[in-house]
Amino acid sequence: MNLRVIKKDIEYVLGAFIEDCSVVAAVKGQSADEKIAGLIEEAIDLYNELKDKVNAKIEGPKKSYYASLRKEILEKTDALYEKLSSAVKASQKAE
Repeated sequence: MNLRVIKKDIEYVLGAFIEDCSVVAAVKGQSADEKIAGLIEEAIDLYNELKDKVNAKIEGPKKSYYASLRKEILEKTDALYEKLSSAVKASQKAE
């Protein structure tokens, strides 16, 4: 695992999530704006948190640290997608 690859993964995964949020906001309009804006803010906070972890000076085995970081990226992004899914379902019920 390469540090550069992990940084690109963070940008790609969270960038894709923010893009998906933008598409949902465009399609749903006003009914989901506040929830979507909150999710985008959460994604940006997660991005900053993960970038700080990647750039942190670590002691010990780097391979296991980066493996756990990659797992964290996927788990936390999955949680954000679950929230996006529930926001879309809630906005459909409201219509």
